[in-house]
Amino acid sequence: MADGVFRMNPSQPHVNELADYERVIRPKKGLVAVDFDELWRYRELFWFLAWRDILVRYKQAVLGVAWAVLKPFLTMVVFTIVFGKLAGFSEKKGMNFETYAVLTLAGLLPWQFFANAMAESSNSLVGSSNMISKIYFPRLIIPASAVISGAVDFAIGLVILFGVMIWAGVSWHLHLLLLPVFFLVAFAAAFAIGLWLSALNVKYRDVKYIVPFIVQMGLYASPVAFPSSLVREKFGDTVFFLFSLNPMVGVIDGFRWGVLGGAFEPYWPGFGVSLGVIAALLISGALYFRRAEKTFADVI
Repeated sequence: MADGVFRMNPSQPHVNELADYERVIRPKKGLVAVDFDELWRYRELFWFLAWRDILVRYKQAVLGVAWAVLKPFLTMVVFTIVFGKLAGFSEKKGMNFETYAVLTLAGLLPWQFFANAMAESSNSLVGSSNMISKIYFPRLIIPASAVISGAVDFAIGLVILFGVMIWAGVSWHLHLLLLPVFFLVAFAAAFAIGLWLSALNVKYRDVKYIVPFIVQMGLYASPVAFPSSLVREKFGDTVFFLFSLNPMVGVIDGFRWGVLGGAFEPYWPGFGVSLGVIAALLISGALYFRRAEKTFADVI
């Protein structure tokens, strides 16, 4: 997303013609918010930063990758007991304990990927301040690599999910082939919000205090521990429309449909609302990030 121009450099001696100029890098002009050709040229840096984020996450951790197993599994157990048994959500949907455990884990995996990616990407630019202030590269790579690094935890979680499905006796079906599609939607949602938060965090350091609050509130405002259909059945289509403005509602519903089959088919108008919100956040986030990135090196 940058053009190179030359201008006179008064600090350099006039030894030859090239010494009289210095290269100045500035963002390209135009309506396109992302320069995909430039991102492709820097693809090796993208993968390097993503791998770095993965290594740093588990560096000096006593349990290492086991955290990626314990976190979703223990959260699934707690949610299944509290919401499935004590609150009686499983009885309202006519499910046994085992099936409700699968439903809960199928909602937890995309949510935890989204929440972790949002938290990591929001602080990614500030955490890479030394690189940003010293060398040029597409700044978009930093929040993108922070989001993609969470795919490792998500893949480990999928293995747990398939194991729980076998334990619960949930049948395997063709809908499972749609899981990568819904993962891409979750990635787009996390990346869209990550663009906004990472750029805002450079200028307003309060963002790092706001993000944990957003994650905590979003967990209960998303259908992680309960089917979203309960909201529609109890409050009607108007409230469910507002509920679907949460971009993760459509992702979680789609993921559960892929895991549990036709009985959990999403309410497609609500799913369309979630996709529309994600698209709006992604476009506006890319435009804001492009406008703000010219000041990153000065402000950070």
